[in-house]
Amino acid sequence: MSGNTLGTLFRVTNFGESHGPAIGAVVDGCPPGMALSEADIQAELDRRRPGTSRHVTQRREPDTVEILSGVFEGVTTGTPIGLLIRNTDARSKDYSNIADTFRPGHADYAYWKKYGVRDPRGGGRSSARLTAPTVAAGAVARKWLMQEFGVRIRGYMSQLGPIPIPFESWDAVPDNPFYAPNAGIVPELEAFMDRLRHDGDSIGARIEVTADGLPAGWGEPIYDRLDADIAHAMMGLNAVKGVSIGSGFDCVAMRGSEHGDELGPDGFMGNHAGGVLGGISSGQPLRVSLAIKPTSSIRIERRSVNRANEPVMVQTLGRHDPCVAIRATPIAEALLAIVLMDHALRHRGQCA
Repeated sequence: MSGNTLGTLFRVTNFGESHGPAIGAVVDGCPPGMALSEADIQAELDRRRPGTSRHVTQRREPDTVEILSGVFEGVTTGTPIGLLIRNTDARSKDYSNIADTFRPGHADYAYWKKYGVRDPRGGGRSSARLTAPTVAAGAVARKWLMQEFGVRIRGYMSQLGPIPIPFESWDAVPDNPFYAPNAGIVPELEAFMDRLRHDGDSIGARIEVTADGLPAGWGEPIYDRLDADIAHAMMGLNAVKGVSIGSGFDCVAMRGSEHGDELGPDGFMGNHAGGVLGGISSGQPLRVSLAIKPTSSIRIERRSVNRANEPVMVQTLGRHDPCVAIRATPIAEALLAIVLMDHALRHRGQCA
């Protein structure tokens, strides 16, 4: 199965299934000599870990990471870094009723059509469980980017279903399960999710990811533009249905005199471009926005077909996130870090 590797010089290969013995990643291309421990990676995994609030899946996975290779006496060696996360709380019996049917909105049908066989346990390879290795690999990139360039990557939820979340402060983000930048709106978000869970339904959300301290010049036009590679990576995140940079789709209603960021002796006077011009970083803050669809696995019965193409009603049991976007912020941050480190190394290789 191809399509499991992200990056050119900094390459991350993801492996495993939701209910297999383990999941993990092989990180290739990390420069040698960087101090790296399992604690550096675990801190990021704990932010994504399931079962941390009543608003997410109650699957209890510690997500403890093991470094299998690529680190000796506490520093990276320049060889592939093997990262392993063991699955400890899989309940495959929850999926026995969908082994021969297809959940609406899920990848079941498409996987079966492509490969002729699929692992129905927890979604198999299409499960959001496979984002844990991405976060682990992203932790390596985040540390290197901060150490080498002072790049700081952060994210937050800007909308939950119909509820916009006005940005108030970064300080509020780590103190609530939604990564909301506004402490005052958290009770409303919790009440909304409680009603949704009672209904057995799901909802989508919008996530914003930022990178500050980025040097100008990263990006490989015309087919490996920085923004194109960011969009490519973000669309690889489960349930993402839209990616925009800077003003994004809002630019449709803007005039050129408004959207084009003017320049002065002290730099840019706006950032509608989101930190990327012509596919190359401009030195401004990078701004990425993600639209995440409602979770496809819900308790409400819905119409579908089985493998014999007979009509059936499907109800998905088990433990699922009623809003996958609640845990998506650290995953999106990790993906952005992976892309940025790859482009940093590529820029250094061509223009050093």
